[in-house]
Amino acid sequence: MGNEGETELQPGEVTRRFSGLREFQDALRGLLAQAVEQSWTELRLCDPDFADWPLGERATIDMLNAWARPGRKLIMLAGRYDELLRRHARFMPWRRTWSHIIECHVSGSADVRSTPSVFWSRRRMLHRFDLDGCAGLVTSEPVRCLRLKQELDDCLAVSTPGLPASTLGL
Repeated sequence: MGNEGETELQPGEVTRRFSGLREFQDALRGLLAQAVEQSWTELRLCDPDFADWPLGERATIDMLNAWARPGRKLIMLAGRYDELLRRHARFMPWRRTWSHIIECHVSGSADVRSTPSVFWSRRRMLHRFDLDGCAGLVTSEPVRCLRLKQELDDCLAVSTPGLPASTLGL
């Protein structure tokens, strides 16, 4: 799975595991490319802090630009956004441009690391269940996708708005 594209599910394959930072990031890039190619309408990104997601890469921003359109929706949930702001400078200008299709929330949990690490769509999801080892799975198994969506819905229900697109000052 070290090469880009290897993280995509093959025909007939329902679940693929990944391990390590590179495979995790490649899996995220692969899912985002599929979201663009297949016109997925809703994405949910969830992580304790998005520190090791490839959200600041020019190629990722290009894919997000290709995906973003009126009628699409991106929901983000984080334990905190400080690392995203610090590490992914290209992300905030994109977030401001597309603020009308993006909802950002902060987890209601006192333990930031209890926030799940997930890329979810109706068709496919990534769940990183080992943050330190960057291990998890990419799956299109409907039961797992539904179960994880319900978990995300529960997290969103106790979250608060976060990461404003801009800060207004006097």
